[in-house]
Amino acid sequence: MKTMLPLLFSLLAALGNGLFAAAQKKAAAASNPFSVLVASAVICVILAAATVPVFGKANYSSLLRKEVLWVIAGGVGLYLTYLGFNLLYTRCGASYYVLYAVLSIVTTVLVVGALVFRESLNGYHWAAVVSAFFTVVLFSMGQK
Repeated sequence: MKTMLPLLFSLLAALGNGLFAAAQKKAAAASNPFSVLVASAVICVILAAATVPVFGKANYSSLLRKEVLWVIAGGVGLYLTYLGFNLLYTRCGASYYVLYAVLSIVTTVLVVGALVFRESLNGYHWAAVVSAFFTVVLFSMGQK
């Protein structure tokens, strides 16, 4: 169970990411691909708002008072993710997701996990990060 739940959550996120990648790739054909991005974000907000009651009562005023910087950081982070995905998929292709995935591993594990939240990393975690770097090298070699 210790491994199964994170795997299921990761699979859920990966499925969503695949759908988003496909939508962004198809957005290249739109007259303004960012209109597809905005429309997708609206659908996301509607679905997220519908999900809020499942996790309990929302107290947005308290949230904004106490966590305004993290709310802003999250919004900026989502925007940069959407922008990066759009540019990556419409100009380079979905196969370039490898680069995003690896860079996400490095930035999330090392910067967010280890530096910001002081999460401990063991040898297996470090080996995974090192293998992520090798993934970038192998992908780059494959592109030549």
